[in-house]
Amino acid sequence: MTVTSDQIAAGLRAAVPFNSTIGVEYGSITETSAVLTLPDRPELHNHIGGPHAGAMFSLGEAASGTVVIAAFGHLLSQATPLAAKAEIRYRRVAMGDVTAEARLGRDRDEVAAELEAGGTPKFPVEVTIRDADGATTGEMTVSWALRPNRT
Repeated sequence: MTVTSDQIAAGLRAAVPFNSTIGVEYGSITETSAVLTLPDRPELHNHIGGPHAGAMFSLGEAASGTVVIAAFGHLLSQATPLAAKAEIRYRRVAMGDVTAEARLGRDRDEVAAELEAGGTPKFPVEVTIRDADGATTGEMTVSWALRPNRT
């Protein structure tokens, strides 16, 4: 069964209500990448009128989780995806809407095979955060693991 981008976004809205609370919008979603946007809203601003660092972090983490679900959602009966570590680098002041593009950092089939062999695969998701002009305002790496479900 093929799952659509809209189905993934709807599932994530239900499973992770925080992302809807801050206004995350889901864009392009594939098995290797996801693009999410955080519209400019005054209640998310920092002291200089741009998106707060925490809002940018949340957007990047949400984008990383979206690509993880797109890539490995078919394995949720076998494993639980968990973000284990995240590092963000703020490159310049962001103003206006910000967009995060997440890219799976390891071959999808290789990760699935490691899980099938009884392992706990770990893999990075690289995220680029851009402002409305397309300038890179942040870069993030989220380290994920697929923890096997034990019965």
